[in-house]
Amino acid sequence: MRSRKNTLTFHQKKKIITPRLIREILSWVIVTVIAVVTAGFLMFAFGMKVSVIGESMEEQLFNGDSVLVDRILSKIFSPVRGDIIVFLPNGNVNSHYYVKRIVAQSGDTVQIVDGTLYINDVPEESRVDFDKIEDAGIASNKIRLGSGEYFVLGDNRNSSEDSRSANIGVVGSNMIIGRAWFVFGGEGHETGPVLNTY
Repeated sequence: MRSRKNTLTFHQKKKIITPRLIREILSWVIVTVIAVVTAGFLMFAFGMKVSVIGESMEEQLFNGDSVLVDRILSKIFSPVRGDIIVFLPNGNVNSHYYVKRIVAQSGDTVQIVDGTLYINDVPEESRVDFDKIEDAGIASNKIRLGSGEYFVLGDNRNSSEDSRSANIGVVGSNMIIGRAWFVFGGEGHETGPVLNTY
């Protein structure tokens, strides 16, 4: 008696591509697309990297340091006094990014008298002792900030081009790129969260 061989003919071969395999491949494709889109969104929202130019933000930020900018939350929650923001003066896209600290916001009055910053007619209070301001610029006269307007200064006030300068002036919310939230310190400088209170 001849034994039957357990061989499959061409037409009987097992299917390689099954519905289960297709579902698995599709699930991997969907997961990959979601991961790429999420990473892209997070990079856009929180990963914009801007270099600090000059010494205007010392002792917080130094020339050559890089900061990451939060572009989303700062649009949802308006920046407040003490925040370090990144902006383009007068929305000029041909300018470099400026990194400065908000010292006054919408509804405030600002004036610099005898080297002291006054906000709402009260001398500025902060945990940091700033040098006496040598040049009041346009803030020698009282400035009232309108809706969506901010007055910014560098922490190193006598080496800073900021809202005192007529070519920068008051910073409108439409000029703000976002809030600096993390710094990559250059050589010998600290890396970590940006201190948005002073």
